[in-house]
Amino acid sequence: MTVPREMPEKWPRVRAPGGAEEERRVRANAREYNEKFQYASNCIKTSKYNIVTFLPVNLFEQFQEVANTYFLFLLILQLIPQISSLSWFTTIVPLVLVLTITAVKDATDDYFRHKSDNQVNNRQSQVLIGGVLRQEQWMNVRVGDIIKLENNQFVAADLLLLSSSEPHGLCYIETAELDGETNMKVRQAIPVTSELSDTSKLARFDGEVICEPPNNKLDKFGGTLYWKENKYPLSNQNMLLRGCVLRNTEWCFGLVIFAGPDTKLMQNSGRTKFKRTSIDRLMNTLVLWIFGFLVCMGVILAIGNAIWEHEVGVCFQIYLPWDEGVHSAFFSGFLSFWSYIIILNTVVPISLYVSVEVIRLGHSYFINWDKKMYCAKRRTPAEARTTTLNEELGQVEYIFSDKTGTLTQNIMVFSKCSVNGHSYGDVQDVLGHKAELGERPEPVDFSFNPLADPRFQFWDPSLLEAVKLGDPHVHEFFRLLSLCHTVMSEEKSEGELYYKAQSPDEGALVTAARNFGFVFRSRTPKTITVHELGRAITYQLLAILDFNNIRKRMSVIVRSPEGKIRLYCKGADTILLERLHPVNQDLTNVTTDHLNEYAGEGLRTLVLAYKDLEEGYYEDWSERLHRASSAAEAREDRLARLYDEVEHDMMLLGATAIEDKLQQGVPETIAILTLANIKIWVLTGDKQGEALLGWGSGLAGDEDIHGLDPICLGAVGQTLPPSAEPGSAHGFLSPETAVNIGYSCKMLTDDMTEVFVVTGHTVLEVREELRKAREKMMDASRSMGNGFSYQEKLSSSKLTSVLEAIAGEYALVINGHSLAHALEADMEVEFLETACACKAVICCRVTPLQKAQVVELVKKYKKAVTLAIGDGANDVSMIKTAHIGVGISGQEGIQAVLASDYSFSQFKFLQRLLLVHGRWSYLRMCKFLCYFFYKNFAFTMVHFWFGFFCGFSAQTVYDQYFITLYNIVYTSLPVLAMGVFDQDVPEQRSMEYPKLYEPGQLNLLFNKREFFICIAQGIYTSVLMFFIPYGVFADATRDDGAQLADYQSFAVTVATSLVIVVSVQIGLDTGFWTAINHFFIWGSLAAYFAILFAMHSDSLFQMFPNQFRFVGNAQNTLAQPTVWLTIALTTVVCIMPVVAFRFLKLDLKPELSDTVRYTQLVRKKQKTQHRCMRRVGRVGSRRSGYAFSHQEGFGELIMSGKNMRLSSLALSTFTARPSAGWIETLRKKKGSDGSTAGSPSGAADKTLKV
Repeated sequence: MTVPREMPEKWPRVRAPGGAEEERRVRANAREYNEKFQYASNCIKTSKYNIVTFLPVNLFEQFQEVANTYFLFLLILQLIPQISSLSWFTTIVPLVLVLTITAVKDATDDYFRHKSDNQVNNRQSQVLIGGVLRQEQWMNVRVGDIIKLENNQFVAADLLLLSSSEPHGLCYIETAELDGETNMKVRQAIPVTSELSDTSKLARFDGEVICEPPNNKLDKFGGTLYWKENKYPLSNQNMLLRGCVLRNTEWCFGLVIFAGPDTKLMQNSGRTKFKRTSIDRLMNTLVLWIFGFLVCMGVILAIGNAIWEHEVGVCFQIYLPWDEGVHSAFFSGFLSFWSYIIILNTVVPISLYVSVEVIRLGHSYFINWDKKMYCAKRRTPAEARTTTLNEELGQVEYIFSDKTGTLTQNIMVFSKCSVNGHSYGDVQDVLGHKAELGERPEPVDFSFNPLADPRFQFWDPSLLEAVKLGDPHVHEFFRLLSLCHTVMSEEKSEGELYYKAQSPDEGALVTAARNFGFVFRSRTPKTITVHELGRAITYQLLAILDFNNIRKRMSVIVRSPEGKIRLYCKGADTILLERLHPVNQDLTNVTTDHLNEYAGEGLRTLVLAYKDLEEGYYEDWSERLHRASSAAEAREDRLARLYDEVEHDMMLLGATAIEDKLQQGVPETIAILTLANIKIWVLTGDKQGEALLGWGSGLAGDEDIHGLDPICLGAVGQTLPPSAEPGSAHGFLSPETAVNIGYSCKMLTDDMTEVFVVTGHTVLEVREELRKAREKMMDASRSMGNGFSYQEKLSSSKLTSVLEAIAGEYALVINGHSLAHALEADMEVEFLETACACKAVICCRVTPLQKAQVVELVKKYKKAVTLAIGDGANDVSMIKTAHIGVGISGQEGIQAVLASDYSFSQFKFLQRLLLVHGRWSYLRMCKFLCYFFYKNFAFTMVHFWFGFFCGFSAQTVYDQYFITLYNIVYTSLPVLAMGVFDQDVPEQRSMEYPKLYEPGQLNLLFNKREFFICIAQGIYTSVLMFFIPYGVFADATRDDGAQLADYQSFAVTVATSLVIVVSVQIGLDTGFWTAINHFFIWGSLAAYFAILFAMHSDSLFQMFPNQFRFVGNAQNTLAQPTVWLTIALTTVVCIMPVVAFRFLKLDLKPELSDTVRYTQLVRKKQKTQHRCMRRVGRVGSRRSGYAFSHQEGFGELIMSGKNMRLSSLALSTFTARPSAGWIETLRKKKGSDGSTAGSPSGAADKTLKV
């Protein structure tokens, strides 16, 4: 290799002293040279264990759990004979069971990770080695290798494109695995390597690339190729990234720059984080508290033992001698302490953790089995990919969503157009009025055109009539659409055309032209062939003036067969209308009215124009263009000036309006989730113009948004990287369009007050814009009488939102470069305060890393559960960072699904996942934990009270078998049934009343306060459980006059009372009775009595005389009426206060679920009337807008000017009751832990451009 003069002869250090790579140097076909830099191989590893490390690493991880360590400690204590009063098997069996179940689950998960890794690593690739193409596994590919890819193959590593089968080194790729988009994108080799088309030339290629180190920026790449004493700049346009698929290109060759973990795909995957729910974290804290409480009880009883032995026990040494080795009362107390630790450890039995895992597993199966979350079209069920986060689904406060492929279908449909001042697309009935959706006639018949796309539908036959009548303006209109694009055509068989478009907008426009008789048939680098009404015409393609986000337009210059040179241009109305010839003024006014009409319906609009060029002028302009294209410096600026020169004084043809479809059910889902006080943030890689479709998804907006500067709304793209795709956004959203789409999707409401747009390019600009937004919100709040002081709020704790109690609803739109400044350490709190005060937030043109940073920011400062949902590899970091990650499965790749905790095929299923499965899981887990702690404190504390009456001797009240079976047999199944099947309201009511979701967000059903109430009730029960039988037995006699009191009779009475009381209690706690609940509760009681009588039977005594000594005790004891009266009295005294309290609470301060159940009872009596009310409840005041839902009748409601505000009548039913404000009161008390933005305001709608 010849080293150019610009390159140093001795390489500088490529790794920083700390080991981080500063720059990468790669030489083609030189493995030995590249290996000295120790670059990563192409082998990937996502698994955690291997055969050798699994057991020690997994056990180490499991004993990170406080509970597992706690039970291991108890097991060790039970192995010491001097202090153990219980057999060791009571602890070791359940501990080993828990460890085994967890280990099997972890091993299974890791096995599938190994399987996935092996599948990827063993894929075959053609590698050029020694001048010969050899089949190599992906894992054996090295940096510096040259790889051959063939059509429809995955890219094995991050490659520098060297050459391809297409002219000029072009190739086409699909990036669904990276960004979720199925649109084709184009990449091009640099000219100097595009001629290296055979293996002999490539084998001699010894160029050297110096480029940036590995990073996660999908849209940027910077480097230089040094070859033959020249250097050539490299950009992202020259790169093929791992995870892409080669399309419509027979073959291509690429040089491996980054491999394996260094590829951008793997750099964006992020670390796999172990996710735990807030209940898990709270349980660990409570276990520590309980252990502290256990130690305190042990100390008290140990001190009592020492005092008793010193004062009383010493007098009975003859027949109650101390154990061997015990020589003092103090040491006896010390041993007694450990004995009581073992006896009282059942306050937190290990069966708690087994039961929790079983319940979570059941909830996961319910999600997997839910037919209402099954997508028949894709044959894809919902899948719970983890079993540890189900209850957290009932506590979500923030949803972070991708747009493309998640909210949208990324499908564009040609809907309307304006040609020469005439609007087409509206369907009129016989009376001349605009027809409603349900009244539409049959679509236009395109059977005259054998090349028409049968899937295309258009409803206005007058446009086709104009084509057939030879209207020159209409012909020129469709001729422009068939020529001005970058679509690729593939004809698999005669007349069967398949269009591959980089933008779905382009595909929709070219398909429309195709159906109306102007069929784009094929193209070469220099020609375009179009069939115009059956006649094949080939145009010479002279130039393509590419789209970018600054130009907001695209043009082509073509020469017709007659020799006429014409420029065709399409672009944003704000750009093209000012470039028209003055003679177009009248036509411009009419077309502008049509554009406003289309925007009001939520359609994406484009303006079309043309210009005839003189031969002489074109030759001169073309020469100047060639010189500018070859310029070494300021190339982009020179080209931009030339483009701008030729794109002036154009003639207006008309405008197009495209419908951008959301996924089915998105508007309803967003509306209901918003009513559940869940805030939805859209984090999208699209530029701001497209992200405002997220407005279309209902995330922000205002009726009076016309005050916004449309050009400012598009300013986000002005720092568009060189990799910006030509044609990637040929549809433009005006602010009016975005707002109307927002209304259609329910992210915008009529109550919204302001929309803040942050587009600053510097730190100071962003800070000022955020400050203005906060001040505006504060001023509005003061004007409404809040009396809020800005300074007062600033002096509060770390992140007590300045705007926490403001009135009104707001939205924030911020772009990528502004967000980069907003996420800096000194501004992140200001940004978060402003954003959290808004009902909707849209972050557009953000990188995958920024998505994760935004999620992490909310997690860091807000004690709120976050959920991230996406469908592409660019969403993986966000999905892994959030508390809960949801992947949308479908045609956009599987990277997001593989990284997710839950997956399904459509965004609308998120509503059911959260409001039904999530809320039920949280409710069930909370009720389970409350009852579990209650029953175990009631069970265990009896030993504590008994200690004061048995000389603190660590004697148990119950026999050893009852202690072992209490949590395994007698009380385990009823609480499991409640934890798996319980409901407070049916699923329909959960969806109809979203406010029922809020207790989970506020963590009301199980917290430290609820925990103390449970243990207080348990202690109260234990006191009555011990002292009532103790008092009765003190003077009671049997039927034959003998003394009733003896140890075993007392134990049977207390144990029977306990089992009955806790069974009655779980009956009171159960809100939804099934046959399983009945069977488990009454079956457990029957099992208790069966086992009790069996253990006191003659047959067991004869088989095991040393174990079952008390023959007939249970039968004799339970035969006494006094015992049953004692049990009945104990049960009534324990249960009646609970019943009385719940009755008074239900009557005086009912919860929302109580109100809903009451409403449900009323509805059963008025079923017919209720159905009518529900239909009325789905409509309200709404201006006509674009209908995104594709459910039958939904679009008709919107087009008829009616609202679809969900369950408004139902909500008013219970919000009018006295309990309506209790959650709001608690929310205000939550302080910095909450993040509400106040109630909707009735103030006049405004929009602020900050």
